[in-house]
This record gives sequence, structure tokens and C-alpha cells, in this order.
Amino acid sequence: MNKILFIATVESHILNFHIPFIKYFQNRGYEVHVATRLGNRQSELKAVNVVCHNIDFSRSPYSLSNLRALSQLIRAMKGNKYSLVHVHTPVGAFLGRLAAKITGTKPVIYTAHGFHFYKGASIKNWLIYYTMERLAAHWTDGLITMNDEDYNAAKRFKLRKSNAVFYVHGVGLDIDKYNISDKNERKQTRKAFGFGEKDIVILTVAELNANKNHKQILDSLIKLKSLDNVYYLIVGIGEYECYLKKYVEENGLSGKVKLLGFRLDIPDLLNISDIFALTSMREGLPRCIMEAMAAGKPVVATDVRGNRDLVRDGVNGYLVPLEDVNATVDALQNLIESEDLRKKMGDAGRKIIQNYSIDKVLKEMDEIYKKYYV
Repeated sequence: MNKILFIATVESHILNFHIPFIKYFQNRGYEVHVATRLGNRQSELKAVNVVCHNIDFSRSPYSLSNLRALSQLIRAMKGNKYSLVHVHTPVGAFLGRLAAKITGTKPVIYTAHGFHFYKGASIKNWLIYYTMERLAAHWTDGLITMNDEDYNAAKRFKLRKSNAVFYVHGVGLDIDKYNISDKNERKQTRKAFGFGEKDIVILTVAELNANKNHKQILDSLIKLKSLDNVYYLIVGIGEYECYLKKYVEENGLSGKVKLLGFRLDIPDLLNISDIFALTSMREGLPRCIMEAMAAGKPVVATDVRGNRDLVRDGVNGYLVPLEDVNATVDALQNLIESEDLRKKMGDAGRKIIQNYSIDKVLKEMDEIYKKYYV
């Protein structure tokens, strides 16, 4: 049986973004292998009938544990003849391509979910990540991007083949899953959270880390503290959880902000929300904004790569400068004060997101995959 290998640094990346593409190959008779750092969601991977290889990846390119990860990848590739290797995430993608070069495994395609070098990135990021990507491009048969800035950057790399840089509309979204319009369910769920019909609920779904920059929204809420009916839900886990909890408490926002941790009921949480916010410092093409658009919610987002590919300023939401609290306050206040504006922008988002449906992205990926697999 022919085999396909997917590589990503962490198992959540595989589970959150790649199951439809794993099934794509399984439906064509391929045995799919996954090489990732396994954690507490292994049962979900086993449920989709993949062969798992536990790789000791570190997200940090400086970690010596990545030498062990490289050795493990080489062993997996030597022990299995793969018809195609599809790599993801910066460290996983670099090591995966290096292992493929060492073992003579071809072809290799790489999906860049957001280069770590970008306009406004630190010199360190450019020195490390740009150098990694430029070097690994020589071991790459196809490079897939999902935002304009990355697509233009990728075209400057020298890949094994010419005309091998592609643009797709993200990882694909099951749009109908998020299009919940049950008003009674919305009312009951809001009541369970302690929200009334007139309350305004802002939602962010993102990992709790420095890059996601929740503080910009929290600082905006401090300025909006006089509005008694505005609340903020934060969904996600991460290293900044204690910091954010402390910041909320120290700034008198405990009654306004709820940190919900890891959740699987994102469609329901979007249904009870009125505004979606994401003030990241960088993004690739944020799935959480796509989900919010599918749910018909207006979006307030920072004007950075990825966000600006989805949010059209003044159409389906607002783009605000990074770290500009006053602009964020103005954007939120416009939406808080006008239900008509929220609906108008939400409806516009629903129209825009149709091009990002999983059906359309699978067709785009089918055209790309057919160039490489047997």
C-alpha cells in the first residue's frame, strides 16, 4: 500500500487543520502516517486511523532536542517508502525537509501557515526563519501559501522545480457548522453565562501567548469600563494564562472578562457572541476569524498579514493598528452602539468567507496534490 506522511510540530496542528486532507488520501487507498509530538489527544488521531510517529519536536529552533527529532524522522523515512511527504509548521517543516533530503525521500511539499519572517518582524526572526526557509526551499518540490504577503515572499525562493509556489484559500472551513441562527438557543446559552439580551459579548478564540496580544483588547475594555453591558470571553490555553488572569484582576475587569480555557463548542460560543476580536501581532490566515465570519459576526482585528486578507476595513469589520488602543476602542464602540452595523458587517463576512469553504479548498488542494502523488 502506498504511504503518505504528514509532519507538524504538535498534534493539535494535525487535528485542527489537516483531518480533511488525511481523509482525502485515505479515500484514495493510501495509508496515512503522521509524525508529530504526541500529547493528550492521541486518541483523536487513532480515531482517524493514521499511523503515528512520536517525534520529540521543540517549537524553538534553538532547542537541542530537535537533533533527536531529526534522527527520529530519518528513522521513520528509512523504515517506510513514502509516496509523498507534506510538511507543516516552521520547525517541523525544516526538519522534515532535511530528513527527506538525507534519506532521498521525494516529493516533499510544504504548506506555510504564516512565515515567521514578515513585514515588521524582528531582525532575529529574519535572521533565523528567513535563512531556514531559504535553505529548505532547495529541498522542496512544492510550496503552498495562504496569504498574499507569504505568496509574494515564497516566489523569491529557489525550489527544486519552477512554477511550484501555490496560493490556496486557507485550510478550508465547514461553513455550515458555524452558521447557527437559533435565537432561542442563543438566549438560553447566554442566560447560562449570566448575559442578558441587551448585553454585548465580545469573543476571542486564540492561544494564550504574547503573539495573540489579548492585552490590546483588555486595555480597550478598561477604557470602555463605564459600559455596564459589555463582556469579553477568552477561549484558549497557553503560557500567558496566569498573566492574563492577574491583569484582568488588577484592572478591575473580573466581572467583565471570563477565561474559558480549551473549548470544543466554538460554534455555540460564536452564536452567543456579538463581536469577534483578534489583535495578534502576526498571523498566517487565522481560522478563528474565518469561523467568526461564517457565523455572521463582525470582526475587529489588527492590521497585520493574514488578518487583512480576511477583514475588509469598514465592510465586514475593522482593521486597527497594532497596539493602538484608542483605535480599538473606537472600532468596538461603533459596533457596540449599532445592532444594524453589526448585522450589516456580519452578513458581508458571510459572503466573503464562501471562497474559503472546505469543499473549495479541497478542490484547490486536489489540483496541487495531483502534480505530486502517484
